[in-house]
Parts: sequence; C-alpha cells; structure tokens
Amino acid sequence: MTDQRSNTKFFIGLTVALLLPLSFYIIAKLLGKDKLAMPRYYNAQQIDSTLSNGKMEYDTTFHKAGDVVLQNQMGDFVSLNNDLEGKVLLVEVFFTQCQTICPKLTGNMTMLQKAFKKNDTTVQLISITIDPENDSVAALKNYAASFKANPDHWWFLTGDRKAIYNYVRNELKLMVKPSDAGAEELDHTPTIVLIDKDRYVRGYYNGLDTIALKYCADDIGLLSMQKNRKVRK
Repeated sequence: MTDQRSNTKFFIGLTVALLLPLSFYIIAKLLGKDKLAMPRYYNAQQIDSTLSNGKMEYDTTFHKAGDVVLQNQMGDFVSLNNDLEGKVLLVEVFFTQCQTICPKLTGNMTMLQKAFKKNDTTVQLISITIDPENDSVAALKNYAASFKANPDHWWFLTGDRKAIYNYVRNELKLMVKPSDAGAEELDHTPTIVLIDKDRYVRGYYNGLDTIALKYCADDIGLLSMQKNRKVRK
C-alpha cells in the first residue's frame, strides 16, 4: 500500500511537471515575452571567438548525436534518426540480467511512459542493451512486456556490440565497461539522456531519482514547444 501511494504521488508530480511548461508559455505570451528558459545544449565540440565592436563574442559548436540501426523487441530493424524523425528521444542503457540498478531504472521509465500516454507522439522511449550477446529479440520482448512497454512508443534495442558501444560512448557520451567484459562484470550508468528532434543532447538525468525525473518531464514539455532554431553543427 505504501509503494502504491508513493507511485501515485510521483505520477501526480509528473503530470504537474508536464503542465507547467504550457502554463509558462501562456504567461510569457500574455506578458509579451517570447523567450523561455529552454533546456541547455550539452557536449560542446568547439568554441570560436570573434572580436566585434571591441567586444569578444563566442560561438559554440555542439555535438550532434549520430544515427544507429538496431533491432527492437518486435524484431524490426530501426534507425533512431530516420525512423524517429521529428521526435524527442529519451534513452537509457540496461541489460536484462542486471540485478542492481536496471529494474528500478526501467521501472521509472514506465512512469514516464504513463505520464506521456496522451501525448506519446512527442517522445520516444529507448532502452539499449549493453549485453547484446545474451539479450536477444525474444529476451527483450519478454523483458519489455514485464514493464508493460508499448512497442509503438518504447523500443528495447539490441544488435551489433560495436555499434551499440560506439553509440553509447561516442554519441550519448556515457561511460560503460570495456566491451570485452563478461555479462557478470558489466557496469553502467543510471543516467537517462534527453535528445531533441535535431539530435542534440539537451539533458542528463539520474534515472533512479524521482525528483530528477520530474525535471526531465518538464524539459520534454519545453522541447515539445521549441521552434526550429539554427544551431551550429
């Protein structure tokens, strides 16, 4: 009963977090202000400086997450950038045999799925295994079903080990154990990564922290309202 009440309170908190960005937007418009405190960009690649009117100006080039093609729990080969064009991505890494952080991490992702149930065209949840040798399509399908994941809006992905580790390390900028470690030695982060529709990283959140997840939900709401803007690639 205590856990049920705790989950109910958290779910209500997420719902409120999702409504806040829209309220901020309406208030900003009424006040004649068209600027909101949008989620920041992460992973600067280069900073150029120029002198303009005696004042230094800085232009930052941010990392843009590349594509990866993997297989989801339904057996379909999917491209994160091409097949999910125009969607915000929320990405976690996990493996089905994990007995430490993964059950809670993925469990918290289910609450985000519920929070966006009526607006599930905005965001796609992505869970990428770092143990592809053991996590077959069948294993992922069973694991996803245990969390009641909607396969249309939440993909559990497996595939080539090198492709997975390259994406996790070099595109998401997350730390994982060396790729030659055995399944029993796998170590990974509880961090959930928020990627906007242009594939820039806009947030890192502790997926085990319910307060952090509320900030994450709030940021997703803000990104859903963001107009196209020019960002150096």
